[in-house]
Amino acid sequence: MVSAFDNAMKQLDQVAPFLGKEYIRGLKLLRFPQKILSKKISIKTDNGKNKSFQAYRIQFNDARGPYKGGIRYHINVSEDEVKALSFWMAVKCAVVGIPYGGAKGGIVVDPSTLSRGESQRLTFAYADFIAPYIGPWIDVPAPDVNTDGQIMAWLLEAYEKKVGYQAPATFTGKPIELGGSQGRTEATGLGGVTVLKEFLKKCPTSPRLRGTKLAVQGFGNVGYWFAHFAQKEGFKVVAVSNSKGGIYNSKGLDIDKLIDSFKSNITNEELLALPVDILVPAALENAITKENADRVRAKVVFEMANGPTTPEADEILAKRKIDVIPDVLTNAGGVTVSYFEWAQNLNGYYWEKEEVLNKERKIMIKAFNDIYQLVKEKKITYRKAAFILAIKRIIDAMMLRGRV
Repeated sequence: MVSAFDNAMKQLDQVAPFLGKEYIRGLKLLRFPQKILSKKISIKTDNGKNKSFQAYRIQFNDARGPYKGGIRYHINVSEDEVKALSFWMAVKCAVVGIPYGGAKGGIVVDPSTLSRGESQRLTFAYADFIAPYIGPWIDVPAPDVNTDGQIMAWLLEAYEKKVGYQAPATFTGKPIELGGSQGRTEATGLGGVTVLKEFLKKCPTSPRLRGTKLAVQGFGNVGYWFAHFAQKEGFKVVAVSNSKGGIYNSKGLDIDKLIDSFKSNITNEELLALPVDILVPAALENAITKENADRVRAKVVFEMANGPTTPEADEILAKRKIDVIPDVLTNAGGVTVSYFEWAQNLNGYYWEKEEVLNKERKIMIKAFNDIYQLVKEKKITYRKAAFILAIKRIIDAMMLRGRV
């Protein structure tokens, strides 16, 4: 089985030759999380029995600010995966220049098997587990795979009962009624489309904007909003998929009509090999590997999931001159608006949606242009450029603090 954390460390190793000798010690330190929290948590099920679940929170690096990262409920959650995701979060926050470190959390569970009451009790138990290690200036969790604003609301309630005071800035991705930010729901998808438009403007050999064909693997919150905004901008979304399969129509799909359900006519593997301009993996990690990278027919792979392309697949795609626009940039719109939510909570003052989204667009465009300049200057891939910028920023902060 492919190790997500091994892949993350291969990405780290690839930037080492581009950094000076003074960064060697910092690079070694970045191979290890600062804190690994792991525990079996138990709840009483609806039938009165006790059931245990493995839970994690991994805090990778806080040199640039409080730890930041989502919490996922998924049957495939593992310590290896959470370590990788926490590292990528540290990189992602540094890429877009927001003052956070990286963390991630998760519970090994299939949430579809839980009743609402069981889900609430499991969330309260998880909050009890992580409460001593989080807070507005320590670690700020958010939603991730199979978690949402309701889960954040339950976490906030349990955490505030534990500490004895109101602390809305401890969690982001909350419902608006509990201090959530306008624009947070669609932020990741919008940020991705903002970067994609900027990429197409800068690259004369790339597909033209209007009519460009996209295939989106993954139709959860991120995939839906990405496809929604892409379609509004004139892109032609010809395929989308969920965990059960996908739908393909070469003439284009009406994204908003697919939100409830669709009848599959292709598999996820077939979607990856469609004759499109841009392939958008927006589901889970390791979607594009050395086994299937040769079958990709798109001109650009635009990552909206975390870690969807393995390092071996990266090499194959690079040799085939297929640009890969990396996840640590493309899906950073979500954490960017989470940062805005945190800032609003700390100040007790809230912004209108258009102000939030305009601020997000500005940050995403600057981040892309920083990376683009490095790509052109050093003639390297977009991923290497993103990692060079981010790792340098993280280690610079570590050196200033005297950790290196």
